Amino acid sequence: MDENNLISKKELLDLMSISYGQLYRWKRKELIPEDWFIKKSSFTGQETFFPRDKVIDRIKKIKDLKDDASLDDLANLFSNKAAEIKLNYENLLSQNIVTSETLNICKELLPKIHELSFEEVLYMYVCDKFLLSGNISLDESKTLFNTLMKSYLNFNGKDFDVIFIRKMGVGFCILCSAKNKFYVEDSAKVVMNLNIGKCIEELKLKLK
Repeated sequence: MDENNLISKKELLDLMSISYGQLYRWKRKELIPEDWFIKKSSFTGQETFFPRDKVIDRIKKIKDLKDDASLDDLANLFSNKAAEIKLNYENLLSQNIVTSETLNICKELLPKIHELSFEEVLYMYVCDKFLLSGNISLDESKTLFNTLMKSYLNFNGKDFDVIFIRKMGVGFCILCSAKNKFYVEDSAKVVMNLNIGKCIEELKLKLK
């Protein structure tokens, strides 16, 4: 955890204009993850801190959406659990979930099916974000897609980062628990890093 990117509970309540009761109700409802509540020693005893960017972004979304959705619905939106969907390839294009370029690449790597699982749509969505960034090639997106297909379920719904690294012109993908730090050698470059939890949240909003 980056010590410079933490915000205290008092600062958070003041900044976001929310009460102690609201914050802990959202925690009980699992809108704010337990592991974002970080206990640290301070000159006044023990104080609670949060990852600044994540918690501020989450509270903004809760405040924006809470009038149109129940807290249970929001908890489902923010969780890493798969959504129940019934989509085919044509739906992905008509709903602007992925581009045709990404869809054509991924179709080559999937079984010849018409109805897609949430996980398969997620793999395509992540690949699309990488491709649209201009940071990876079409061939590298296949490596990314295959890595997600083979390893995504190993995380059992836990949060992780999708990291693409290039060394001497050769690209490769790793999936790393969001809590863990990673290091690369000097001759390798981290091309792009996406958090899977944030991608799941974005995709659920698109599918809503």
